Amino acid sequence: MDGQAIAMSVAVEQPPEDVAGRVGELFDLHHQRLFRLARRLSRSAEDARDLVQETFLRAARSPGSIPTGASHEEAWLVRVLINICRDRWRQNAVRMRARANGTVQAEPAENPEPRLIAQSLVRQALDALPPRRRAILVMYEIEGTPIASIAKLLGIAAVTVRWHLSIGRHEMAKLLGKAPHD
Repeated sequence: MDGQAIAMSVAVEQPPEDVAGRVGELFDLHHQRLFRLARRLSRSAEDARDLVQETFLRAARSPGSIPTGASHEEAWLVRVLINICRDRWRQNAVRMRARANGTVQAEPAENPEPRLIAQSLVRQALDALPPRRRAILVMYEIEGTPIASIAKLLGIAAVTVRWHLSIGRHEMAKLLGKAPHD
């Protein structure tokens, strides 16, 4: 059997319409939850929409890797979204280091209102956390996702989630205790 015959048999097993339909169903079921998570992990609604779009593009590219069952599908999609976020955070960190010659500059607040300043400080502190710790902190503290659910979504032990929460809270407190321009 040659490569062309294998490709043809795969195409027969899962027609493009079925793939599009499955991805469409996944989108209908999970896009709002993924957008809320992406919004909390990104700087803007536009970035969040891009993250969700990239998540579903990856699902469309490899439909065979998506597990069946709503909770398994959601867990897979969340992992993909978080992995995309990690990749972007790493890319941004490299760009920031290159721009600042090794020192990261605090972003100036656009509006002097206390709420906006607080949001900026929290976002900067979150940005300083490792990607997994940041995602766990956001899911637990902001979204209210239970520890057991986070563990299941990320495929790690609940004790590991608790450890990341503990360390993340400590790091956030330390980062937020500093002056904004340190």
